[in-house]
Amino acid sequence: MTASTKANWLVPSTLIALSAVPVVAGAVRLVGLVGGAEITPDNARFFAVPLPVVLHILSVSLYCILGALQFAPAFRRRRPDWHRAAGRLLVPCGLVAAFSGLWMTQFYPPVDGDGDLLYGFRLLFGSAWVLFIVLGLAAIRRRDIAQHSAWMMRGYAIGLGAGSQALTYLPWFLIVGTPPGELSKALLMGTGWAINLAVAEWFIRRRPAHPIRIFATAGHH
Repeated sequence: MTASTKANWLVPSTLIALSAVPVVAGAVRLVGLVGGAEITPDNARFFAVPLPVVLHILSVSLYCILGALQFAPAFRRRRPDWHRAAGRLLVPCGLVAAFSGLWMTQFYPPVDGDGDLLYGFRLLFGSAWVLFIVLGLAAIRRRDIAQHSAWMMRGYAIGLGAGSQALTYLPWFLIVGTPPGELSKALLMGTGWAINLAVAEWFIRRRPAHPIRIFATAGHH
């Protein structure tokens, strides 16, 4: 593998590695639901109403993995048809993931350790996720590639929140050694989303004057 090839795949490889956290955790959750795992206070809500969590896991897993590949410029140039088809799939996956997450926030009973601040963060970032995807769609209809790319990157940053939250949790467990309380849990999760959005903004602002087409939907050139 040449140096240029490694550089081309550095960002998508990093994003796929971050995606592994929610994807694996989601797969374990699905196996437990299908296999009839022991019902506990932490998972009883999923067994009572499984559809929202199943939709969320499947859609966000596909969204994170396919979305990561949109950040490989050479791959997109070699396979423009795949890029556009993936963009069309990513939009509904992102919306299903966001709306199912909002539904679970609103209607699933909270578990120990959740509090009002975390509830507010989930509503805020979930709603922003929907808004960013809608703004991205509106931009591509205007053939504004730069704005389309920027809004879709912001949406992806929120969708990848669970991956970064695993990293914000790690120092806490290494230093404190016990699960965080309500305030600490909310701040750790909020920090994960904030870091992703900050990185996305940095990436957006350092793009060349003629930005690459990220998350472009089919039929727009």
